[in-house]
Amino acid sequence: MPELLVGPLLRYVGETEATVWVETDAACEVSVLGHSARTFNVAGHHYALVHVEGLEPGTTTAYQVALDGEQRWPQPSAEFPPSAIRTKQRGKPLKLIFGSCRVTAPHEPPHSLSKDKADEGREVDALYALVLRMRHEPSELWPHALVLLGDQVYADEVSPEALEFIRSRRDTDKPPGEEIADFEEYTRLYREAWTSPSIRWLLSTVPSAMIFDDHDVHDDWNTSHAWTQEMRAKPWWHERIVSAYMSYWLYQHLGNLAPGELREDELYNQVVGHEGDVEPVLREFAERAERETEGTRWSYCRDLAGTRLVMMDSRAGRVLEGRRCMIDDEEWGWIEQQARGDFDHLLLGTSLPFLLGGGMHYLEAWNEAVCDGAWGKAAAKLGEKARQGLDLEHWAAFGDSFERVCGLLEAVGSGEHGEAPASIVLLSGDVHHAYLAEVAFRRGAGVESSVYQAVCSPFRNPLDTNEIRAIRVGLSRGGEFAGRALAHAAGVPDPPIRWRFREGPWFDNQVATLLIDGRRMTFRIEKTLPPEESEEPTLECVVERRLA
Repeated sequence: MPELLVGPLLRYVGETEATVWVETDAACEVSVLGHSARTFNVAGHHYALVHVEGLEPGTTTAYQVALDGEQRWPQPSAEFPPSAIRTKQRGKPLKLIFGSCRVTAPHEPPHSLSKDKADEGREVDALYALVLRMRHEPSELWPHALVLLGDQVYADEVSPEALEFIRSRRDTDKPPGEEIADFEEYTRLYREAWTSPSIRWLLSTVPSAMIFDDHDVHDDWNTSHAWTQEMRAKPWWHERIVSAYMSYWLYQHLGNLAPGELREDELYNQVVGHEGDVEPVLREFAERAERETEGTRWSYCRDLAGTRLVMMDSRAGRVLEGRRCMIDDEEWGWIEQQARGDFDHLLLGTSLPFLLGGGMHYLEAWNEAVCDGAWGKAAAKLGEKARQGLDLEHWAAFGDSFERVCGLLEAVGSGEHGEAPASIVLLSGDVHHAYLAEVAFRRGAGVESSVYQAVCSPFRNPLDTNEIRAIRVGLSRGGEFAGRALAHAAGVPDPPIRWRFREGPWFDNQVATLLIDGRRMTFRIEKTLPPEESEEPTLECVVERRLA
């Protein structure tokens, strides 16, 4: 009889419909609440996305998963409450959890120690602590959405079990060594990231929206044209990047899409309608996505009752030759269209923070100018080394794209595209610390919305003491003064908006929450506390602030 390997993952949930994703160990019919889907086969792995219709708005419906008519979820030994679909309803409060950067590792020494005490130390997983709290709470207090902003898996820092699997099938003394090499290894990486009992239950119960960042593929992925040329020259890279796109499409991207979008998605319809192994179909798509951005859009949109979430791909859609752009023109036009309309709040998700500390912003803007030749060819070569060595590849390092976003924030916030939302909040991760920055616009801009950058990272991958000191220098007044001076010397103007940190930074494993009730919104950060003796890990609130 077929068995569940990964899942169920509750992905899209609207007012009357939902999607549930699974991976199974054999071909079968997957059934949820009277709705079914046949698995499709990719290189011997079997997947299905079940579309559940006919639900009532604002209701909670427990569900089971059956494979060929035999119940496989919940499992008989389940220690958590039943998995359920909680449909959206406009006017009801919404609780949204977000963050990024989660390494998979055991919750035992040395992995549970700090990085200062052990190189393998990653402390306590914030999502694990969240689940342990939810298990004892009434379901009315559970989050309604989970937004995962990148580094859901680490292809270049695999778990102990994944490493054991890799060593069993190839020589790790040869490149890419102890990193992910191909699709088969990616499937094992996702399986281990999402099948611990606590995380598996969380993903079966709280609908998730995801976007990739660099470690889902490789550290500093798509930093620059020089970086991509260097990586493409490596004999192992082609298989790695193609496998990364294939697995991302299967494990993350499919569930991001609403049922209506899936019905119109050419690749999805080709895959589910194909007899036999669809690996060649997905491989062809992945190879095309690796070479060109046209025709491939990873950005997507979700309506969460009166709140709109626009998730912007800030990795795969980059234009790195000629005029550098974080997002190509076609995809940017789509993003602008999604930001139009009347909603209470607009959330713009991007794995990379749009707004950094002042010192880091100016340093990245300076570096882009130097790499473009502002100080000559010799300096440009040194600038490229600095760009790759210091990870200078956030929005500030793509000046044209940065200004485009500033223009979008001003247009939406001033009501050019419909009634101004009560708040516009950029949600990000990546930088292994958390903070809240408030945005101010030029006089006369007429912006009515409260505009913030909210960053939460990591779920589980904290910095060590020396790394924290370096970050604090970049956030200091002296760092900002030095960065501005460098930028001005390279001909870089000041940005068209101003911002300042209102809360943070915090450097713990942590999870962020947005509490939304009509046109009111509250932001909260909670850090993990390690267990004491026999007690479980817990979360402690470090800040709660009203945004709108």
